[in-house]
Amino acid sequence: MSRTPHILIVDGDREIRNRVMRFLVEHGFRVTPAADSRGMSLALKTGRFDLIVLDLMLPGEDGVQLFRRLRQQVTMPILLLTALSGEADRVLGLESGADDYLTKPFSPRELVARIKAVLRRSVATVSDDSDRPQAYAFEGWVLETAKRHLRAPGGGILPLTSGEFDLLLAFCEHPQRVLSREQLLDLTRGRSTVLFDRSIDVQVSRLRRKIEADPNMPELIKTVRGGGYIFTPPVQALQAA
Repeated sequence: MSRTPHILIVDGDREIRNRVMRFLVEHGFRVTPAADSRGMSLALKTGRFDLIVLDLMLPGEDGVQLFRRLRQQVTMPILLLTALSGEADRVLGLESGADDYLTKPFSPRELVARIKAVLRRSVATVSDDSDRPQAYAFEGWVLETAKRHLRAPGGGILPLTSGEFDLLLAFCEHPQRVLSREQLLDLTRGRSTVLFDRSIDVQVSRLRRKIEADPNMPELIKTVRGGGYIFTPPVQALQAA
């Protein structure tokens, strides 16, 4: 990324917000702070950002619902902060479409490392897209690699989170092959971040709800007991005309 990455920090705790902001600025980021959803909305209308750091525990707000609404509005990476801990809460964050997840209290140094890792994945995906086909077609669906869009059989655009897009892209690039959770982690987010196998299950579940006729009886993404998952349809790589 040639220009300075611009980070939007949304946290209701002024002390944490200011401390994180100073630390990020010291490490070469541009930072815009917001104390609540209103400030976040205003910032998004007036600025261009590369990543959002969002506290799920904003005073007086349902952080999960706020995040889900935000995820439908923007495609940029989102890193969640929360005071909750445990695998169930991490799964909740990932299931909602988070690109990463950090539990309070956290080290500002770790936050910087997580932000850099998410941005590297984002930049790598854009770079890789230049060598990829323009799109992959399967069962009437078209996954557009440059735009990172999924076009439905009827022609409309189906919103995907960055995690969902990366997972579906991995399936399209390796169709009709059994892929273990470990392979899918390597093909999507890599090993540079703290992830766990359950995150793949969450993303698969989300994808099924979006592209399967019956998510409870999936035909496109099938589970292979003890093996992982297999993307069953034939996939056609499409190049620009």
